[in-house]
Amino acid sequence: MKKRASGILLHISSLPGDYGIGDLGKEAYNFVDFLAKAKQTYWQVLPLGVTGFGDSPYQCFSAFAGNPYFIDLNDLIQLGYLTESRVREFELSRDPDRVDYELLYKNKIQILRMAYEVAKTDIWDELELFYNKNRHWLRDFLLFMSIKTEYSGISWLKWGKHYKDSSSDAVSDFERLNKDEIYFWVFTQYFFFNQWKRLKHYANKRGIYIIGDLSMYVSEDSSDVWANPHLFNLDEFYCPIAVAGVPPDVCSCEGQLWGNPVYDWDVMEKQGYGWWIQRIKMSFELYDVLRIDHFRGFEAYCEIKYGARDATCGVWVKGPGIKLFNRIKEELGDLNIIAEDLGFITEEVEQLMEETGFPGMKVLQYAFDSEADSCYLPHNYNKNCVVYTGTHDNSTILGFIKEMPPKDFNFAKEYLKLNKEEGFNWGFIRGAWGSVAYLAIAPMQDFLGLDDSARMNKPSSVNGNWIWRMNKSDLTDELAEKIRELTYIYRRC
Repeated sequence: MKKRASGILLHISSLPGDYGIGDLGKEAYNFVDFLAKAKQTYWQVLPLGVTGFGDSPYQCFSAFAGNPYFIDLNDLIQLGYLTESRVREFELSRDPDRVDYELLYKNKIQILRMAYEVAKTDIWDELELFYNKNRHWLRDFLLFMSIKTEYSGISWLKWGKHYKDSSSDAVSDFERLNKDEIYFWVFTQYFFFNQWKRLKHYANKRGIYIIGDLSMYVSEDSSDVWANPHLFNLDEFYCPIAVAGVPPDVCSCEGQLWGNPVYDWDVMEKQGYGWWIQRIKMSFELYDVLRIDHFRGFEAYCEIKYGARDATCGVWVKGPGIKLFNRIKEELGDLNIIAEDLGFITEEVEQLMEETGFPGMKVLQYAFDSEADSCYLPHNYNKNCVVYTGTHDNSTILGFIKEMPPKDFNFAKEYLKLNKEEGFNWGFIRGAWGSVAYLAIAPMQDFLGLDDSARMNKPSSVNGNWIWRMNKSDLTDELAEKIRELTYIYRRC
């Protein structure tokens, strides 16, 4: 893992393609080929889970299941489970450069149901084998999604009382009486995981390794909370007593109110952190390297009273610390983990980072305060870190520069020797690639020199996130050559 290298951040949803959202089909393989041409070693993606309200990959219906939106429909057409003409009857996109999640929710799931009706007798034995092999997480997800469908998609906290208890007789009766609906969701997971594993195998054969992303928390409206309420800080009616977020800081006077239920770490410790071990183990079946989001929350996390309007009332509470990671190491051995250690970092967090040995993150967009010597400036790095021009939560480099105070921009210009001829975005990429950090990553938007119309996410905002898509014509040989030359100059290939 610690060999000097570089890579590109691009979520699956942002790939080009004909069916409304990036998927695990032809364009994903083309992107792997592009990475290989550009002499990159890593492809970083965001969480691959089933997105719900708000469309965020960090608020999923399951910490284990894959997103059916990413299933390659051409694969199902080739297998004879769909016809291209039938698929074309459904509208999946109004703009090829933007994901329309409303259309996908309405129509892609309907298309997958059509394929299931044709395929189920042909592959029923394979579906059963897949179900039995993954039953430890899959059953909860299948029941959750099937009952959610029965309730027209509303949160499980608004279901009838008899369905809120996942171990109730009513849920057992539902399972017995709705086998066909349940197996539709088996079908989606069967094809998602088969297609993903084929893509990962292809990438690995070409020398490309996948960096996955794991959110610290899970969504309130998820099979994880529904099936394991004892692992979370909930009241007798299954409502969260406290939720997660970030207190006010220089970036936000109201903080960030995420709304995820917080864990009952005492119960998790008594159970040997089994749920976490299972989650990490499965992550490494999907990825070669794992970035853990909001890592500082394992040392201490912000707890906000349920129902609060913002995070100003948040208080810091001690997390499990090194005990969790020692337990994971006992069960799974040494793992290639990147810790997202951004934000308010205390000496205790720094100690946890040192104890785990995990590389942390440096973001160039945080570096250029003309009045301070920031830890994000490359001359302050050690080798055991991963440098990013920006993350999915940041502006693109060109969007960032547009909003920079003049003094800070002039400092960045002098420090990185930025010039218009090269392109300011390329100056930042060069700054990352030339640093001592063992791994350098930049979002695809920065390589393409795009402004904030291509921004992936703006934290604390609801609309317009997670929708950007790349154009098929963007992956040129000229761009691959430019990236390859830079990568060679700084000895990252």
